[in-house]
Amino acid sequence: MIQSFKDLKVYQESYELAVLINRSILRLPNSEKYDLVDQMRRASKSIPANIAEGYAKRLSEKEFKRYLLSATGSCNEMFVHISFAKDLGFWKPEFCEDLLKRYDIVGKQLTRLWQNWKTYPTSNI
Repeated sequence: MIQSFKDLKVYQESYELAVLINRSILRLPNSEKYDLVDQMRRASKSIPANIAEGYAKRLSEKEFKRYLLSATGSCNEMFVHISFAKDLGFWKPEFCEDLLKRYDIVGKQLTRLWQNWKTYPTSNI
């Protein structure tokens, strides 16, 4: 049973990914400090933050879904940033492919949560 946003698997995974991203961006070149690094910090942290804030407003379908859509947008944004890091040779392709797979799963979980918001307390999202 879901008693808190922290019980949602999508929150747990997105939080874990945000921590991993924020540790990994330390390896990016200084020239990317105000560009790719900043964007990755914001987008990665935005996903679990929007899930948490949306959960607090879950009694309103419109509000809850709005936050989930923001989280999904940030998830999509991470695809672009990770792809840049890979294609510019900042990170190893295998590392990036793993991240992209994990963000793909998070995106699908967010979509399922958005579609099944009324039943999610008993679901496995």
